[in-house]
Amino acid sequence: MTGWIDIGALDDIPRRGARVVKAARGCVALFRTQDDRVFALDDRCPHKGGPLSEGIVHGARVTCPLHNLVLDLETGLAEGLDEGRVATHPARVEGGRILVDAGLLAKRPAA
Repeated sequence: MTGWIDIGALDDIPRRGARVVKAARGCVALFRTQDDRVFALDDRCPHKGGPLSEGIVHGARVTCPLHNLVLDLETGLAEGLDEGRVATHPARVEGGRILVDAGLLAKRPAA
């Protein structure tokens, strides 16, 4: 990894909520679980393209707001779809701050 980018305070995202980070290739959704874990996934459902950041977070999963597809925040896998997967990205919390992999955001090609 090339380093980390500070995205903001953990408290900027409500528990069981999300925040969107705009990157060159598209948007990345940062999710905060009830127990303060943070996950980063592409903000686009693999089924209908819905904004996952507007979905409902429950446990370590998010439900797409368009059609209720459930995705695992750790793996990006969709329940019930053989091909359903969303890209996941390195993220962590350090000192109450959310950090994402700097190389990942910098390498994204233009949309």
